[in-house]
Amino acid sequence: MRYEKITKELFIENRNRFILKMKSNTISILTSNDVKHNNADDIMGFTQNNDLFYLSGIDQEETILVLYPEAYKKNNREILFIKETNEHVKIWDGEKLTKSEASEISGIKRVEWLKDFEKVLQLMAFEADGFYLGHNEHIKRVTKDQQTQQDRMILWCKEKYPLHDYHRVAKITRELRPIKSDVEVALIQRAANISVESFKRVLKVCKPNIKEYELEAELTYNLVRSGGSHHAFMPIVASGKNACALHYNSNDAICKEGDMILMDFGVCYANYNSDTTRCFPVNGKFSKRQKEVYTSVLHCLKEGSKLLLAGTLPEDYEKEMASLVEAELIKLGLLSANEVAMQDIEKPLYKKYFMHGTAHYLGLDVHDIGLYSRPFEAGMVLTCEPGIYIPEEGIGCRLENDYLITSTGNVNLTEAMPIEIEDIERLMNNKK
Repeated sequence: MRYEKITKELFIENRNRFILKMKSNTISILTSNDVKHNNADDIMGFTQNNDLFYLSGIDQEETILVLYPEAYKKNNREILFIKETNEHVKIWDGEKLTKSEASEISGIKRVEWLKDFEKVLQLMAFEADGFYLGHNEHIKRVTKDQQTQQDRMILWCKEKYPLHDYHRVAKITRELRPIKSDVEVALIQRAANISVESFKRVLKVCKPNIKEYELEAELTYNLVRSGGSHHAFMPIVASGKNACALHYNSNDAICKEGDMILMDFGVCYANYNSDTTRCFPVNGKFSKRQKEVYTSVLHCLKEGSKLLLAGTLPEDYEKEMASLVEAELIKLGLLSANEVAMQDIEKPLYKKYFMHGTAHYLGLDVHDIGLYSRPFEAGMVLTCEPGIYIPEEGIGCRLENDYLITSTGNVNLTEAMPIEIEDIERLMNNKK
C-alpha cells in the first residue's frame, strides 16, 4: 500500500461500535467492491467498499467480513475471508495478503480463504435469526441495471436463507461514519496537506496560454509523489466561462490572458479524502471585477464557516449561507434590493448565480454518508463552499475549505492553503 500503516485499533473500535447497533442474534456480511473492466483485458483502478474498509482496514479485492457477535463459538464472532494467492497470481499480479497480514491489519484473529465462505457461513447461519447486508444507499447514487457484489450477495442470501430476517448495514454505518476519530481526522488532514502543496505548485507554473490539463498534471504529480492513492474525484480546472459549469472537468481549454481559473480538487490518502476549491487569475493579477466577485465569495466563506457548529441543523445553515450570498449579489449589482424584497420565496432570485448547497460530509467518501436531517456534531468533518457564477461575464468563483467541528467551534483543516488575494498574487508573481 502507498500509505503508512493505520493502527488496527481504529478498525477494532469501529467494529465494536457497529456491533452495539446490531439487532440481537444477527450476522453481518460485508463484501468488497468488484474489479471493474474497461476494454479488452484492461481494468479500472480498484477502490474498496468503504463500509468494509471502515470495519476491517482491508484494501484488497475479493474480501468478505462476517460479524456474528452472539455466536456460540467464539471463533465465529469475527471472520475475515480473503483471496487465496498462488504462484500464477504472484507472477502476474504480485503478492496478495497472507492470513497473518490480514489479521495484523484488521485486528481479526480468524482469517479464512474466500473459497470456504459458503461452508463456514452454513455452519452458523441457522443459529442466527437474521442478516445485515450491505447496499449503496447514498442519496446521490444513480441506480443502474448492472449488479454489484453487494447486490449479488443480497440475492444469494435471500435465496439460500429465505426465512431469515434482513437488515441494512448502511443504516448503521450512516449513523457511525460521520463522527470521525482522531485517527480518521489525521488521515483527512494528511490528504488536505497534500492538496495544499499541490495548489502551491499550480500557482507557480500558471501563465497565459497554458492548457488546463497542464495545471491538472501538477496536481497529479504532487499527489503521486506524496503517497496519495488517487484524486478524490476528477479535478475541475476551469478557466474563464468554463468555471460556470459546476462539474466541468474536460480540462482541455487554453487558459487565456485576463481569465480567472476555478480549480476544485481533492486527494484520497489511505481511503480518506480532502475536497478544496480555489480561484486565481491566469496572469497572476486579479482584475477589478474578478477581485470584487472573489472578495464577495471569500466573505461568504469566512462568515458561513462560522455557522458550522455543533447543534446547528444543516437546513438552517444552508438558509443562512444563501442569505449571505444573496446580500453579496446585491452588492455586486447582479440583483437589486427591491427585486429581492418582492421575489417569490419559492423561486429565490439568487439561484440564478448560486445554485448549489455549500456543506457536505467528508471522509471515506468525498460526499460522505450521513443524514442532513441530523444536527452537526463534534467530530464531523464538513466542507464549506459558497460560489457565485456569472456566465455573461465569463466569471465563476467558488471557494472551499474542510472543517472539523469541535465542542467549542470548528477547525479549518485546509488553513494552510493560500486564499487571500494578496497571498495568491504574491505566490504567482514570485515563481522561485
